[in-house]
Amino acid sequence: MSEAWLNKVNWSGDGLIPVVTQEAGTNKILTLAWLNREALKLTAQTGEAVYWSRSRKKLWRKGEESGHVQKVKEILLDCDQDAVVLKVEQKGGIACHTGRHSCFFLRLDGKAWREVEPVLKDPKDIYG
Repeated sequence: MSEAWLNKVNWSGDGLIPVVTQEAGTNKILTLAWLNREALKLTAQTGEAVYWSRSRKKLWRKGEESGHVQKVKEILLDCDQDAVVLKVEQKGGIACHTGRHSCFFLRLDGKAWREVEPVLKDPKDIYG
């Protein structure tokens, strides 16, 4: 399979591109992460979300530890070709390492951040 499609991506100087992961069907934003060339290629090949972990400096297969795999339904590239949206089916209903459905669970309420999503499963029960 030709990799010409990967060359269309406007990778940053450090070889990364931001990716917004959105739940197919509801369009709820689940997370913001990063892709490098290999992560995007593997995501397209396997049909499951693979990210680049900036903190661990390695590929991160979503759900490899938690079982909360993201099945990719669609991959979109923006007009500047420097950001990606993954539309996914979230297995297990939990996308966040905190045990919540979405990583975006804090809402600004005046001058304070408030939790607006419940913990669905204790992270200790997910990760041990």
